[in-house]
Amino acid sequence: MSELIRTRFAPSPTGRLHLGNVRIAVFNWLFTRHHGGAFVLRIEDTDVERNVPGAEEALMGDLRWLGLEWDEGPDVGGVHGPYRQSERGHLYQEALAALLDQGEAYRCFCAEGEGSEETRRYPGTCRSLDREEAAARAEKGEMHVVRLRTPEAGTIEIRDEVRGDITFPASDIDDFVLRRADRRPTYNFAVVVDDVTMAISHVIRGGGHLSNTPKQALLFDAIGAPRPRFVHLPNVLAPDGGKLSKRHGAQGVEALRDEGMLPEAIVNYLSLLGWSHPEEKEVLTRDELVAAVDLDRVRASEMAYDPDKLRWVAAQHLARLPLRAVVDGVRPFVDRSRFPLSDPALGPAMEALRSRLSAFGEVNDHLGFVFPQDGAAWDELRAALRRDPEGQEVLREAHASLEALEGWDREGVRTAFKEAGRRTGARGPGLFHPLRKAITAAESGPDLGWICVALGREEVLHRLEAAMVA
Repeated sequence: MSELIRTRFAPSPTGRLHLGNVRIAVFNWLFTRHHGGAFVLRIEDTDVERNVPGAEEALMGDLRWLGLEWDEGPDVGGVHGPYRQSERGHLYQEALAALLDQGEAYRCFCAEGEGSEETRRYPGTCRSLDREEAAARAEKGEMHVVRLRTPEAGTIEIRDEVRGDITFPASDIDDFVLRRADRRPTYNFAVVVDDVTMAISHVIRGGGHLSNTPKQALLFDAIGAPRPRFVHLPNVLAPDGGKLSKRHGAQGVEALRDEGMLPEAIVNYLSLLGWSHPEEKEVLTRDELVAAVDLDRVRASEMAYDPDKLRWVAAQHLARLPLRAVVDGVRPFVDRSRFPLSDPALGPAMEALRSRLSAFGEVNDHLGFVFPQDGAAWDELRAALRRDPEGQEVLREAHASLEALEGWDREGVRTAFKEAGRRTGARGPGLFHPLRKAITAAESGPDLGWICVALGREEVLHRLEAAMVA
């Protein structure tokens, strides 16, 4: 692809980003990086009634946390800010004046939403007004909107890079409003003017925007600008098959960040919603995604957001981290009031538990393997162990071997357990069930060697003694 690739992500500041809309940013960013182009952030904030204070700063923070930095924008203290539609009014006015001069648009003095009861279409009442007369009425302050003069017959042909050629009957589109009576530009008009002035080469967005495309195509033609390449990604449904939204099925980026999920994992999972790797790989680094993501592997069919699949991808990414990064990641989340784990013990504890985590914040859900709750259940388990002669023999021999160890590391602990099994003739469950029950109050779980290292010699010996006949 030899053309200069320029894409944009254009959210409205009406709330925090959720996985449904940030997925569009992910694909735009990866596609643009793949081709060495420019990724633009544009805030569509002209609908002031719906704007939420602080939402713009929050969504920029979410994008930066995900590593989706944009490439240009107004300079704010040496950092690129986003483009804001609220600061681009002069561009919309210039484009509107040109369309009026060329006769592509006209002033309409009817009620803004006027249309027939049957079709809700604007009947074209002001379409044939004399242009000079209309300009004079406007100059006197008469309220009016500006409409695009659309074709009355024929078809509107759209080329979509995913869906192919799409045809819309021109009769389905009336002379739609470009500027409201309060002088604010409408969504479709502002979007097209922005895409033209920003030289956007590819409009990549969700399939839900396909209905806007014929109107926008007509506007590109009226302005005299080449149409960008339209790419409508497949719709992503909620897990139950309904429409995915913040209120229905879509997790917020902020919530996942607060939970300690890795941003690389989120970007990886979202890339798979509508695109597939040529070798069908699913766990991919950011560099691997940039190298592979292109339009030829995008499919048109809908798919459902799968939170379990997101967790699985996140767990694979976390498992690849160096131990130090895992320890640093979980440290702020550990509930020290429940789990008296020293900093030196956190490393071996994470060696035991890391394969069970999809986010750092889940650490407390699994530390119970290291620190089971004291109480009636454990008292009963210990009482049962005291009534088990073979188990008692294993515990005694393991206690002696562990007590005699010169150092205290995983290999030493494992060797001590094997030595206890050799002396007692116990193997498999016969060896490890009594040990696990005594040390972790469970028959199965994470690597027992690492758990023992995390607990320390004194605590492990104490737990064995508590389960042994005095």
